[in-house]
Amino acid sequence: MEQKKKPYFIESCLPLAVMLLMIYFGNIKNGIKTQPLILLSAVFTFILAQRIGLKWSEVQKEIQRKFGKAIPSILILISVGFVISTWMASGTIPMMIYYGIKMVSPKLLILTAFIVTAIVSMCTGTSWGSVGTMGVAIMGVAIGLGVNLPMVAGAVISGAYFGDKLSPLSDTTNMAPIYAGSELYEHIGHMLYTTVPASVLCIVVYLILGFNPSATSSTQSDIAKTILNTITSAYHLNILLLIPVIIVLGGAIMKFSSLPVMSAASIVAGIEAVLIQGISVKNVINCSLSGFTVDMIAKEGFDSEQVADVVTTLLERGGMSSIMSTTLTVFSAFVFASVLTSGGYLDVILEKMLVVVKSTGALVTSTVASCWITAMVTGSSNMTLLVNGELFAPVYKKMGLAPKNLSRTLEDAGTVVVPLIPWGSAGGYMAATLGIPTLSYAPWAILCYSCSVIAIILAFTGFGIAKADRQEGQADV
Repeated sequence: MEQKKKPYFIESCLPLAVMLLMIYFGNIKNGIKTQPLILLSAVFTFILAQRIGLKWSEVQKEIQRKFGKAIPSILILISVGFVISTWMASGTIPMMIYYGIKMVSPKLLILTAFIVTAIVSMCTGTSWGSVGTMGVAIMGVAIGLGVNLPMVAGAVISGAYFGDKLSPLSDTTNMAPIYAGSELYEHIGHMLYTTVPASVLCIVVYLILGFNPSATSSTQSDIAKTILNTITSAYHLNILLLIPVIIVLGGAIMKFSSLPVMSAASIVAGIEAVLIQGISVKNVINCSLSGFTVDMIAKEGFDSEQVADVVTTLLERGGMSSIMSTTLTVFSAFVFASVLTSGGYLDVILEKMLVVVKSTGALVTSTVASCWITAMVTGSSNMTLLVNGELFAPVYKKMGLAPKNLSRTLEDAGTVVVPLIPWGSAGGYMAATLGIPTLSYAPWAILCYSCSVIAIILAFTGFGIAKADRQEGQADV
């Protein structure tokens, strides 16, 4: 694509700086939605690009190219809402939450706090929901036992972000490969190189420092009891409810296409919701679009009017419409990125970056540092993924590295970092929900910072680094 003029380096950095400032002052300070702010940044960039002679037709072609490449991944993202709602209706997710709570051990409270919140977050795909329900319940047990509360909070947050990082139901787990150009399940598999060592470190620390041999009480918090009692009164729990989970895991292991596998698991869950839970076909179909609500439960003797708010917060979620806000963010991001790309701004930044970044270790370290800076400026994991995905994707390609290396690093230094930032929305939510200041629990949220360190170590050693020895980047649906 010919350009009348080549943009200057400072000029190329200006659109990214403007977008970060708009996100900070617009979203963080004043609560304005991010999507219009991103689009306004795209408008600013297009106006700026008139100096170099950029035409709208060039931008439009780039938008079409990016959208065409991302549509398969976006379809998977939308199907996540379908999965969550039907798994809630069938009782699959509630059953895993139920037995997760049963696992809590007073003597090993710190360790089980990490494991249980990880399970719940993996099942639901939301770190906030896991902390707001299981995290609060575990904190109640910890208060009763006189355990180190910042340590418990750190373990809860580490577990919650373990699931948020690895769950195929998580929005960030789906968005990272979209921005980096990798595929969902290869992205999840590649994250095991950093997440498993970080989790082992968590387990060792929480086991040694958190062991409390004097704790003999098996008393559960009122919140935990409420969740357990509601689930047993609302659902018929049996092993058949694990079939949708087996379908998804089996499909991932067999490397089947993601979209058919997730759709099949949702359909099976919907059938179980009708046959096992007695939910009407109409409600199953409606919840797949608009989300599951407790008034759909049909078990005899269950009264949805009496369900506690903490339980409705845990159970009422999902639906394909719930993903639309995230999808709109992706579309807005691609409009902005298309102006950057077609204007040649990213090419100029790439040229400067390649002068400094000569090795894989230096590249990953630069990515980690940039993600931390972006997260501290915006306080948003989604914006961190977007900005650094677009910025570094061509660099990884130029250096012959597979896109899944970038998508993994985006999560290692983006998704799991935001709860450590006191002024960010995630850090504020965690502190308010658990009643522990961000800087107090941060040292104990081991997974949230150790993933970045491990990512850098792997990059310099070369272990777990995938070369682009075949065509990658298109999500297989």
